[in-house]
Amino acid sequence: MSSDVLTSRLDAGPVVCAEGFLFELERRGYLTAGEFVPEVALEEPDALRSLHIDFQRAGSDIVEAFTYNGHREKMRVIGKEELLEPLNRQALRIAREVADRVPGNLVAGNISNTNIWDPNDSGAQRDVRGMFEEMVGWAVEEGADIIIAETFYYAGEAELALEVAKASGLPVVSMLAPMAANELMDGIGIVETAQRLEQGGADVVGLNCFRGPETLLPWIRRIREAVSVHVGALPVPYRTTEAEPTFFNLSDVAASVPSPHGRTFPTALDPLYANRYEIRDFAEKALADDIRFIGVCCGASPVHIREVAEAAGRTPAASRYSENMSNHFMYGSNERLPEHIKGLGASA
Repeated sequence: MSSDVLTSRLDAGPVVCAEGFLFELERRGYLTAGEFVPEVALEEPDALRSLHIDFQRAGSDIVEAFTYNGHREKMRVIGKEELLEPLNRQALRIAREVADRVPGNLVAGNISNTNIWDPNDSGAQRDVRGMFEEMVGWAVEEGADIIIAETFYYAGEAELALEVAKASGLPVVSMLAPMAANELMDGIGIVETAQRLEQGGADVVGLNCFRGPETLLPWIRRIREAVSVHVGALPVPYRTTEAEPTFFNLSDVAASVPSPHGRTFPTALDPLYANRYEIRDFAEKALADDIRFIGVCCGASPVHIREVAEAAGRTPAASRYSENMSNHFMYGSNERLPEHIKGLGASA
């Protein structure tokens, strides 16, 4: 596959990328909240395969190997370092198997924030480089088409991830995840970091995770104005605001039973979910601003990806079941619906 496989696709139009495996698999009972380690690839591969297929049917053009948090440090935290390579290879093979079901789908290898990066610790930086190199190496060996390097809240770690990923010869998507400070945690600006990533050779730069549509889109627009490469946007489907810009700090004062760990993130965010129409609105606005690598991150379900795909003018397989309220028993317009039943809709 040519080295410009991603940019040529983006030059022609939008590319939809489904993410959100962590939250969705936790909801389905295949992953531990808090740890968020993708053991599911080894323990319940059919569950992972099924979710990939659901996202694919919803319109995702990318089948992203579920190796997020599948790095050496996370495996050490849970005492299962010996499973690191088998987990990565299995996740990549499942992604390839699913991608091959649909002509034109691309497989993405994935590297992400390691949570040990320290701008002042060269030893930690060497450890991070080693983790990236082995994961990118496995992705190449298992036939990935692109590398997605994502969710970086330190500029230095994002730049190192790009350097390692570019050495593979594959196209690279470089995605930042700013926290509430509205800058990277080593004090570098969001737009400036995106420009650095462009200069470092990223094929796509942008933002993913942490922020919902309202607090991600303004920054994406600034990045779009500041770079010439393609731009990516994958928000979380939660109603973040200027006062609470990330899903880490969202509050829910109406909760009658708060979470035992004292915050809504990550297991009590449900009432703060964005609805499908809000996600479609985000996608339409992003596409209108020429942001072409687009999707939804943690919290995404296939219906969100379908909304993005349909906003991009697609009719994926899952559109067979898109909303048709005309046949609803109370709110529909079908001539067979009894008037006295439809009349209940006003007081139901």
